[in-house]
Amino acid sequence: MAGRIPKNFIDDLISRTDIVDVIDSRLKLKKKGKSYRARCPFHNGNNDSTFSVSPDQQFYHCFNCGVSGNVLSFLMEYDGIEFVDAVEVLAESLSIDIPREDSGQTQSTPTYVDRKDLYQLMSDITRFYQQQLRTHSNSEKVISYLKSRGLSGQTAKYFQIGYAPDGWDEVRKKFAINKQTEQQLVDAGMLISKDSGGSYDRFRDRLMFPIHDRRGRVIGFGGRVFDDTTPKYLNSPETPIFHKGKELYGLYQVKQYEKDVQRILVVEGYMDVVALGQFDINYAVASLGTATTPDHIQLLFRQTSEVVCCFDGDSAGRTAAWRALENALPSIQDGRTLRFMFLPDGEDPDSLVQKEGKAFFEKLIDQAMPLSDFLYQHLLSQVDMRSADSKSKLAQLAIPLLTKLPDSVFRQMMETRLISLLGIEKEGLKKLLPAATTVERKQTSQKITPMRLAISLLLQQPKMAYQLPEIPEFKEIQIPGINLLNTLLEMCRNAPHINTGTLIEHWRGYPEEKQLITLATWDNQIKEDKYEEFFFDILDTFLSKYFTQRIEFLKQKSRQGEVLTKEERVQLAQLFIEQK
Repeated sequence: MAGRIPKNFIDDLISRTDIVDVIDSRLKLKKKGKSYRARCPFHNGNNDSTFSVSPDQQFYHCFNCGVSGNVLSFLMEYDGIEFVDAVEVLAESLSIDIPREDSGQTQSTPTYVDRKDLYQLMSDITRFYQQQLRTHSNSEKVISYLKSRGLSGQTAKYFQIGYAPDGWDEVRKKFAINKQTEQQLVDAGMLISKDSGGSYDRFRDRLMFPIHDRRGRVIGFGGRVFDDTTPKYLNSPETPIFHKGKELYGLYQVKQYEKDVQRILVVEGYMDVVALGQFDINYAVASLGTATTPDHIQLLFRQTSEVVCCFDGDSAGRTAAWRALENALPSIQDGRTLRFMFLPDGEDPDSLVQKEGKAFFEKLIDQAMPLSDFLYQHLLSQVDMRSADSKSKLAQLAIPLLTKLPDSVFRQMMETRLISLLGIEKEGLKKLLPAATTVERKQTSQKITPMRLAISLLLQQPKMAYQLPEIPEFKEIQIPGINLLNTLLEMCRNAPHINTGTLIEHWRGYPEEKQLITLATWDNQIKEDKYEEFFFDILDTFLSKYFTQRIEFLKQKSRQGEVLTKEERVQLAQLFIEQK
């Protein structure tokens, strides 16, 4: 039975993988001292050396935006994939199989092995739909429809467009060879279970658009009708491999077309992406029947520094644009540009590019409204700036939005613009901004304590603790953080090849993870050749504290009239000797 991936396998996988090679294959690194440096791919900064990769620690860290992690974390962030997929990427690169633990429990959702089968099924179904487009009795109708929309056979082939036959069980008959496969098809959203038993095809008599993840695997479909039947578009449901709030149609094709993507245009429909591709506008993506989410925004800015969101010019379009703006604010950093493009009434990208051509359409993209203009235009439409009360309302509307922006030059510019509109001094705006923002910034710096320093030193050089004898007293000492330190020491004590990346991996998803990553990248102001000296001095300090605590406990017990046992009297004498 398939189950969890063993921890020791993940440790071994990280140890056998060189993080420098993995990152360098995606991001050109330059040697600088003992580490490698590059421009950070996660915040579009201009400095070519803020992103540091340590081959000794098998860990990366950006000194500007603070992002850190091991090789699995990098793959998840940079490639936009989930943890299990990152494990698969590394395992495939080393040509090794992934073992699974027998959980002894019935899995309520498909496991990793099942997911692998789902990807294969979706690939096979994609080819089936493409074949049906060419050979089905309705193919003439489908091809005529594509031609009426101005799409060539080459474009349809590039996007792997197909046709779902009009029967109720075409996919079921073709692929549900047994009960297990039928259930997998249900899990993948391709079949719908009937209350009375059995199942039937979800997609029937529709033009089919395969949705690819960033690795090129088909994870879902969008199906479009040929007439006025509703729903016009039918999308795959949420499945173990498809999460519409985290995926964008066409993104895989954009990355295939151009490795260094200059800008991405976000549109609303599959046909818009395909039609723009027909006109060599090969940088369009579409959200999958949902609003542009924060996950979408972060994903887009991992691929490019310029994003243009295209919406209808009516009130519904502007409402959708405003939701996208609100979701995007926390991701707007210096070097990132978000703009908004509104189409003429009655037009969509498909119809407009067919009517006016590429040059006209790209001119509209170039003229798209900057985020700053759209934000203030939207707010000013709600207030009357002729009265002081309305200016106060503008402040009430704007300040919660501005506080979502990260500290940056862009935020300062937005605040300066608000100051100008309100007609107040800069100090006046500072009084209006939430005090919590300043307090939060102050609290980000780490307070130096012996325990934090010990854990930081150990995380950064875990080999210091290899073959370190057990210290039984540490299990009794009362110091905040001692349990965490004991766990780290135990992990390092018997692992000669352990590194920072492997150590941190054990806390993925646990409350301690964020704090440990911070300490692993903390500049503790100690030279590397002095790490062991400081580390063992701190351990000695903890031992001394234990002696003091234990002596005080035994003395207090005696003062309260309790008789010390023979063992306690011997221990008390030994502790007095240890302290001298």
